[in-house]
Amino acid sequence: MLLPDGYSDIPDGKVAAVVTHLEMTERPPRRDDPPGAWRLRKVEPPALNWYRDLYRRVGEEWLWFTRTGIDDADLGGRIHAPGVELYGLVVDGNDEGLLELDFSEPGECQLLYFGVTAKFIGTGAARFLMNCALEIAWSRDVSRVWVHTCTFDHPSATAFYQRSGFRAFKRQIEVADDPRLDGKLPRDAARHVPVIG
Repeated sequence: MLLPDGYSDIPDGKVAAVVTHLEMTERPPRRDDPPGAWRLRKVEPPALNWYRDLYRRVGEEWLWFTRTGIDDADLGGRIHAPGVELYGLVVDGNDEGLLELDFSEPGECQLLYFGVTAKFIGTGAARFLMNCALEIAWSRDVSRVWVHTCTFDHPSATAFYQRSGFRAFKRQIEVADDPRLDGKLPRDAARHVPVIG
């Protein structure tokens, strides 16, 4: 459905975001790793409680909701699916970043989820995590690596992906139920997105 130019009303109880899809079709030059005491660990198989905790700590501020409120079978089916790999960014023995890669489409890698907890934003941890993500992705037989971000994410997310070598190729509008109204996320999550409804 094509939205008309100008403003479009969003019903009460819904949230709307502009989603930008970005891709790279060749391996970019590796950016220097920033100084920091972090490392990456592959988590296999990822425990559901581990995943839920890290997903919440990384994504709640940015209104990540597609994996909240789903039952164990659904979540397990997603994170244990063939071709899906999970990694934690370890700092001082704690997982403080989430990297979820999907290799299920032949010749492609999608960065399904990517982010660090709030206290590590701006420290270089995300750049280290992206360097690791691209190293893993391009070590496989792929010709495309892609990701999407939206206006709920950190304001610098799109620019960060572009600095990492991605280029934007598509934009969409996503409309969904506000997860703060049905208890999937706390009412005070993502304060930069007002609750209306």
